[in-house]
Amino acid sequence: MTIETPSAAAATAGTAPEAPAPTPPGGTVLLAAPGGYCAGVARGVDGVEKTLDLYGPPVYVRKEIVHNKYVVETLTRRGAVFVQETDEVPEGARVVFSAHGVSPQVRAAADARNLATIDATCPLVTKVHREAVRFAKDDYDIILVGHEGHEEVEGTFGEAPAHIQVVGSPDEVEGVVVRDPSRVVWISQTTLSVDETRETVDRLRERFPQLIDPPSDDICYATQNRQESVKTIAPRADVMIVVGSANSSNSVRLVEVALEAGAGAAHRVDKADELDPAWFEGASTVGLTSGASVPEILVREVIEWLANRGFPTVEEVRTQTETITFALPRNLRSELAAGGLADPRPHAPRRVSPDHTS
Repeated sequence: MTIETPSAAAATAGTAPEAPAPTPPGGTVLLAAPGGYCAGVARGVDGVEKTLDLYGPPVYVRKEIVHNKYVVETLTRRGAVFVQETDEVPEGARVVFSAHGVSPQVRAAADARNLATIDATCPLVTKVHREAVRFAKDDYDIILVGHEGHEEVEGTFGEAPAHIQVVGSPDEVEGVVVRDPSRVVWISQTTLSVDETRETVDRLRERFPQLIDPPSDDICYATQNRQESVKTIAPRADVMIVVGSANSSNSVRLVEVALEAGAGAAHRVDKADELDPAWFEGASTVGLTSGASVPEILVREVIEWLANRGFPTVEEVRTQTETITFALPRNLRSELAAGGLADPRPHAPRRVSPDHTS
């Protein structure tokens, strides 16, 4: 039995087949998926919002809750007060620790000021802290692959400063000095370039053949997924746009990954009004991705900006589907429940928007 398609049937009847729908004129945007908020960022932002819901402003936050200018500005308007150190928080007040984590010294300083703390450290960062503590207890020399001065690195280093050395790139490996080459382990910042970290570790292993790996991958799933998406899109993109803030390590890495993977050019912007029309002259395909601390509204605004300037077609390029979510900090969940404000979806990621007040 032959089953005729509509076009075949039309041809049999002597009628011309229906023409396919025309492709919209103009260029194409290749939208990387996944992009935007990871589970740790959603947990941190949600934690600040829920604390404001429960207690009202001000709620103090040590450092930026996540590295995104828009998120920080939005939460500031709601009543969050961002400080650099705990001694800027009034004694006895409430403070949220950022998703990047803090050292034991910071926790001790908060205790000394009788601060009520809510720890929004990403669980994947907490995992690295625990590795550092365990390896230090076993008296290993620990190589922390990461960027000196980054808040996450400062927090991890503070767990075992007598045992940890920070290495920021493959070129710094030659300067590493250890007590016993047979007792060396490496751990890493969670938001690094996967490829550069691999190169750094390879160099370390050349120097220390018995180098021990962490029990599981330290670079977080979201960082890896976004980099893989960019590697897929970049060879097709005349221009790659990364939405993310300048102090967002994973966003900055995405620009580097795009260029290394073959994008014609790559630019990072915080939001749509930073885009330069000159970047897109002669381009037919634009790649678009966003760092792990970027709310969806900023990506939508970039898509609208591009549509208004000759790139009306958006093609999603999905390389992974992320389903991981993290619950709010335990003490915050208990306080919310006691106050009758328990989230009916406590594990669900949330998104900051200009009108978000819940």
